[in-house]
Amino acid sequence: MTTVVIIVLVLIAARLGTELWLSRLNRRHVVAHAGAVPEAFRGMVDSATYNKSVNYTLAKNRLGDVEEIYNTFLLLALLFSGVLAIAFHSVIRHHGTSAWAMAGFLFGVGLVMSLFGVPFDWYSQFRLEDRFGFNTTTLKTWWLDRLKGLLLAVVLGYPLLVLVLKIVEWAGDAWWFWAWAAMMAFQLVMAVFAPVVIMPLFNKFTPLAEGPLRERLLKLAARTNFTAQSIQVMDGSKRSRHSNAFFTGFGRFRKIVLFDTLIEQLNEPELEAVLAHEIGHYKKKHIPKLLLFSAASSLAAFYLLSFLARQEWFYRTFGFEPGNIAPALLLFGLLAGVMTFWLSPFIHWWSRRYEYQADAFAAEVMREPGPLIGALRKLNEKNLSNLTPHPLYSGFYYSHPTLLEREVALKRG
Repeated sequence: MTTVVIIVLVLIAARLGTELWLSRLNRRHVVAHAGAVPEAFRGMVDSATYNKSVNYTLAKNRLGDVEEIYNTFLLLALLFSGVLAIAFHSVIRHHGTSAWAMAGFLFGVGLVMSLFGVPFDWYSQFRLEDRFGFNTTTLKTWWLDRLKGLLLAVVLGYPLLVLVLKIVEWAGDAWWFWAWAAMMAFQLVMAVFAPVVIMPLFNKFTPLAEGPLRERLLKLAARTNFTAQSIQVMDGSKRSRHSNAFFTGFGRFRKIVLFDTLIEQLNEPELEAVLAHEIGHYKKKHIPKLLLFSAASSLAAFYLLSFLARQEWFYRTFGFEPGNIAPALLLFGLLAGVMTFWLSPFIHWWSRRYEYQADAFAAEVMREPGPLIGALRKLNEKNLSNLTPHPLYSGFYYSHPTLLEREVALKRG
């Protein structure tokens, strides 16, 4: 057990140390380019906006460092203080070991952990985002969002936990496969119904008004053979001045969604190019490929969990007695991020590759890269994006290429 503790501590320390090193590397790289606007971005962004984006990047970077240190010490406390084992035995003593009781234990731990993150969420929204002019939400809306999220977790997450634990009881040694199948089925159902049932709980969706923009986007959908139920506008400005566009749902439930902030920031050709990019992801079959990768990764994770759940050392290292799957589920969830962090560069490389492909599709559909380049420049400017991230930092954390990388690829064709 001592050896396992040392290994776990080394892995946790290695992740934190790497995160802080990457953060410092990125800060120094950004500061080195501060002051005058870099030549590549002159004419695109003025000096005041560029310096504001530098300060925004540095502020988020510093807050991220504090949060990572905080979360690491919280993880260590949960793993090695014995508090989880004490809580687990208390639940057993008062409620037994039924699937409902064990799911309650797991749900309760998750709820408590989320509460520890509330101060950082609040500070990020009402201090950092507010300072740089992005926050538009009220404290009432912010708390209502969290209450709705909690209720959805109770209604959907808790029964799913019960189902997984029931499958463990019913399926014997093959439980990991059937639990994975149940999880995949749940995710597919949610992908269909979330846009219809859940998303409207948080935001208002209205059909895009009749006019030139709607006609332009419908023509784009027609010439790319992309069918959607509707084009809708989401009131993103209710919470933030950040902007986005996406399509969601499957089949007859698919809909194109534009943030109202995006419509304010871009002209019609640029909006068409952004939508063409999103359609590119669909036409290049990126979504099913990512779903298959997610399914394969989840299957491997469930198999690894089933292996660890049979190991006495895995339980005893953290103060639990072997024999119940719930502690193994909890410990696996707590430790998974320590390992998956090292896979981030590969996953983000893959994601960036798809972004390049979607950009190329959009440029081809638009018959020129200009509108997409214009949209990307405005989005980076309006969102105060980091225009000069360190390559190693972006490799670990950026799912999209940088603005300069995308421009070069688009102009190269």
